Order: sequence, then C-alpha cells, then structure tokens
Amino acid sequence: MSAEPYLPKRKTLNTLNQAVQDCKGCSLWQHATQAVLGEGTTKAQLMFVGEQPGDQEDQQGRPFVGPAGRLLDKALEEAGIDRQAVYVTNAVKHFKFTPQGKRRIHKKPNAEEVRACHPWLEAEIAVVKPKIVAAMGATAAQALLGPKFKVTKDRGTFVGSDPMITATVHPSSILRAPDEDARHEQMTAFVDDLRLIAKRLAS
Repeated sequence: MSAEPYLPKRKTLNTLNQAVQDCKGCSLWQHATQAVLGEGTTKAQLMFVGEQPGDQEDQQGRPFVGPAGRLLDKALEEAGIDRQAVYVTNAVKHFKFTPQGKRRIHKKPNAEEVRACHPWLEAEIAVVKPKIVAAMGATAAQALLGPKFKVTKDRGTFVGSDPMITATVHPSSILRAPDEDARHEQMTAFVDDLRLIAKRLAS
C-alpha cells in the first residue's frame, strides 16, 4: 500500500491537488467524498499538519474548515500568526469514519494508512519548502518524527533543520476537553506553543 504511484511527475500544488483525487494508495478512498490536499501559499515558512480531513473537510474539499479549523484560526490570531501566510494540511488525505445513523464519526487512521499516504505529505513539504513544520496531534507527529515521539512529553521541542519539525496538540483535543476550565487551560497552552513557533520562525 502506497500513494507513490499516483504522484504526478511534475510536482506543484496544482498538479498534486489534481492527482490526489485519483489516489487509491490505501482503501480509504472508497468511502470518502474526495481527497483533501493542503491549502495555503507556496511561500509559507510555516506548515501545520493535522491528522486527516473531518466530515466538513471531506464535503468541502478543503482542510481545517470545521470546528477544529475555527479553533486553529482563533489560536493563530491570538499568537499573532497570519493565517493567510501559513500552509495547512493533514497526514492522511481521505476521511476515515464510522457511520452512525446519519452522522459520520471520525475514526483514527492506522499506521499502514498513514504510511501509505506519506508520499503526498513529503511532496507538499518539498513544494512549499517551509522553515518549520508543526505537527498537530500524535498521528501527525509520529508520521513526521517516528512512533516513539510523544506529544505529551516532547511538545514544543524542535527537531532537525530544513525544515525544523515541532509538535503540539491537535485543536480537536481542546474541543474534547471535559469542561470550560480544562478547555481554557488547554487553549492557553496551545497558543503558547504557537507563540514559541512564531518566535523561532522570526529568529
């Protein structure tokens, strides 16, 4: 299982966006509405990588347009990062879900699916050439930094160069916090991570 054979020879965000729609590198394409590539400027110095498209992303064909995306927008604004100047994408390009009545409940992609989809992410990084890639959540962090990486322990550290990779929580984990106080606390920590990233970017 690999997306490699589906990648275009000439790689631009346009050619990748067209080619990803035909990807059958794993079985997730069978139930998703469409593939969802990243979005943003090719000049972005900062790239955010989440786990996978959600229900609204799958329907609209754009990343981070649902509740987690709105929370990310708010956090970026609080951290003083221009949303228009970053590139946002996901480790997996098709929505994996379990049907529950009329609703589609998010299901975590497995290691094989993340691995199969990785060539798309590598191609996006190669085209955009960001200075920093910020993984949001365990799936994205482990896709970029290996299975031993723990966001809880290693968030806020920077690994490597060209690009530097760092990790923070996924905005959806803040939405799942048990109460308002916990949400506020987690949001503050998330914004602090983003401010740290902005500071590193400026240095």
